[in-house]
Amino acid sequence: MTARLRIALDAMGGDHAPDMVVAGADLARERCSNVEFLFVGDEARINALLDRHPALKSISTVRHTPDFVAMDAKPSVALRAGRNSSMRLAIDAVAAGEAACVVSAGNTGALMAIAKFVLKTLPGIDRPAIASIFPTLRGESVMLDMGANLECDADNLVQFAVMGTVFSRTVLGLLEPSIGLLNVGSEEQKGHESIREAAAALRDTPLARNFHGFVEGNDIAAGTVDVIVTDGFTGNVALKAAEGTAKLYSEFLKRTFASSLLAKLGYLLARGAFGKLRLRMDPRRYNGAMFLGLRGICVKSHGGTDAIGFSNAIAVAADMANHGFNDKIRDQLAVLQAALAASAAAKVEADGQGSEAAVQ
Repeated sequence: MTARLRIALDAMGGDHAPDMVVAGADLARERCSNVEFLFVGDEARINALLDRHPALKSISTVRHTPDFVAMDAKPSVALRAGRNSSMRLAIDAVAAGEAACVVSAGNTGALMAIAKFVLKTLPGIDRPAIASIFPTLRGESVMLDMGANLECDADNLVQFAVMGTVFSRTVLGLLEPSIGLLNVGSEEQKGHESIREAAAALRDTPLARNFHGFVEGNDIAAGTVDVIVTDGFTGNVALKAAEGTAKLYSEFLKRTFASSLLAKLGYLLARGAFGKLRLRMDPRRYNGAMFLGLRGICVKSHGGTDAIGFSNAIAVAADMANHGFNDKIRDQLAVLQAALAASAAAKVEADGQGSEAAVQ
């Protein structure tokens, strides 16, 4: 029999935990046939919920702790005082090899701080990044960083490009994902020094064949590229702006169709089409922000999501684990570093030959 993939769940993280966590795991069990779960949290509450899902209970283990990280806790406090929290113990299970990945709907800052402290970063990765999937006119794209690193240098952005490329191949199933650096214009002279240096570096790597160049904010929804690379400050602003715009248009539609009897009739006639639109734009489909660059797989679910959204976050974690995501990042980084070293050596040799020619 194929070995089951064990996923650690922070059962107490999220606005509707642990009910949402258990119900989401049961939905994920139906989608991912090879998984089993380690629930970390209040044993009595979790077991009472598992009793309602016999099939899920048969593939689940519960690790008791009365402690949890509050949604408004400061990351530094959670890191120091939350050593016995459900979030910390779930992450510890990944570090100890007891679980292949961890999923939590808890405090984002605390999850990143604890995961980075416990799991550490992969060789060649200076900083982990938060990645998220965006719906586009062409399908789906991934953007990183979404808020973990407010300031990034050129090396960070190049590493993000590698991680985003591997994620697109692993989770989105794209063979040759295109890469773009989010900027204030598409011209080569636009943007700050770090982003221009990152563009130059990417052109000297094996990723150059898929490097589109600079992209702007309107290219995100257009699906101009498959991997959008940016610093955490810009990425988080773009994410919140997109979420706000989606809510705005949704509210406009509701008010428009409620404005008159004729408008209500029009809605009834177009109800099927609007159902498809609602499904396409349902944020639960894209739930699950990935912490890329760590020595273990960690997925952050939206804190206010329901069982459907949480099950999607679990599915993302399972995909990454089943496809050896971190091993692929290591391989890609090794290729990238070799290419950069060869490019630097060639440049030094060319400069040396130029100096000799000048002397002669």
